[in-house]
Amino acid sequence: MNKKTIYCPHNFLIFAILMLILVFLITLLFIGALGTAFAKVGFNPTAIALILVATFVGSYVNIPLLKLRSVIPVIEEEFVSFLGMVYRIPRVEYGEETTILAINVGGALVPTLVSFYLLWKLPSATTYAVIGVAVVALATHFVARPVKGVGIVTPAFLPPLVAAITAYLLPFHAHQIVAYVAGVLGTLIGADLLNLHVISELGAPVASIGGAGTFDGVFLSGIVAVLLELLL
Repeated sequence: MNKKTIYCPHNFLIFAILMLILVFLITLLFIGALGTAFAKVGFNPTAIALILVATFVGSYVNIPLLKLRSVIPVIEEEFVSFLGMVYRIPRVEYGEETTILAINVGGALVPTLVSFYLLWKLPSATTYAVIGVAVVALATHFVARPVKGVGIVTPAFLPPLVAAITAYLLPFHAHQIVAYVAGVLGTLIGADLLNLHVISELGAPVASIGGAGTFDGVFLSGIVAVLLELLL
């Protein structure tokens, strides 16, 4: 069976909601209602809009990293006829399944690079960001669930909300940057990286870091981080 590395990670409803949020946010960026928090590290409204669009579009692209193999039991039935009677004999065989472990461009690669760039440009935020990442990772790992045939799934709104609350409570002026980094890296660590040991058991043809089960949380973390500018 062929393994696809480009696929749709959202159902239609989630896709429509994310598109509406994205269009609304970009509109706010370009009319000047948002964006001042990220200007200090070199991100103007156009750059923020491009990052959000690249995150969304990149969610359809996975880069394969390696193959994970697992042995699973397969129950088959054999029927034997004897003296007019049919007997069902179950037989257990063991088959090998292969899961491609990949990294999602929009859900992991782009936001991770942006996070490290933000911390490089504003190193004073690093300590607070690490605290935020730890809090979000713990919260996300607690609610993340492995789903057969899909991968690791988390509630979409939990990581960005925990990241925003944590960033707001920390005594640091650039709340938006801490919220973004904590939401992105905390989600990826808590949901995906800490569950890599169960990936091969899920029977999914492709398991993507930052993919379908966690992308919504990563994407919304970026949006919530920027929207904090309206509140602070």
